[in-house]
Amino acid sequence: MNKQQLITEIHKKQSFLCIGLDVDLEKIPSHLLSLEDPIFEFNKQIIDATHHLAVAYKPNTAFYEAYGIKGWKSLEKTIQYTNKNYPEIFTIADAKRGDIGNTSTRYAKAFFEDLAFDSVTVAPYMGRDSVEPFLEFDNKFTILLALTSNVGGLDFQTFTNKQNQKLYQKVIAQSLTWKNSENLMFVVGATRPDYFKNIRKIAPNHFLLVPGIGAQGGNLQEVCQYGLNKDIGLLINSSRGIIYASNTESFAKKAAEKALELQQEMATMLKHV
Repeated sequence: MNKQQLITEIHKKQSFLCIGLDVDLEKIPSHLLSLEDPIFEFNKQIIDATHHLAVAYKPNTAFYEAYGIKGWKSLEKTIQYTNKNYPEIFTIADAKRGDIGNTSTRYAKAFFEDLAFDSVTVAPYMGRDSVEPFLEFDNKFTILLALTSNVGGLDFQTFTNKQNQKLYQKVIAQSLTWKNSENLMFVVGATRPDYFKNIRKIAPNHFLLVPGIGAQGGNLQEVCQYGLNKDIGLLINSSRGIIYASNTESFAKKAAEKALELQQEMATMLKHV
């Protein structure tokens, strides 16, 4: 999927909702646990119930790796099912990878070629040569961690240098000078809405993946006020608030109801773009 296709889908659905598929066997409905692959079945039902309301899905790979090879197979089945049945969906591997060049190339092949994700989250700490291997893939996106929503994110990301530039600003500005930087997106937490204005000065045209809406307390209206651009430019992620809306047999229906609430808010905001 290229950027224009994503923008078209956003306008078509009147939504820039991304649903995080962070599956914990201790939290999913108990009636699924007797199935051969409860993780995949949970994801399948969530996707089938919400695909008309969301433009993206974001499995956090840790929730699959934690279950060993079975979990990895569940992830593979989930992305294959999505790509086959809902090819208009933008898929994000929330893997937070990043290593020296040769290793990053292998990570990129794993997520872009083998699993066929549209994008992957990447940690920028090791710099240009750890990120550019991901950027080499056509119509694939590298979502760079810039300003995260966790409490500890402020330990380093807002460090200010002698030029009065914060570290997250340096990360964004520097990365835009790298080869194929048009394939970049950035993670910016919804719990930091006052920073969006400065981020848009540095990266006015790039998409921002925004976690932290819902369970983490982020405010959708504040994020949109400062984060929306002419191409929408936002993917708002909600995970727990949607997928764990219910642990009954009607869990998928309840998830769709929560997704609809967000989609309707987004549709209202898109009228002003």
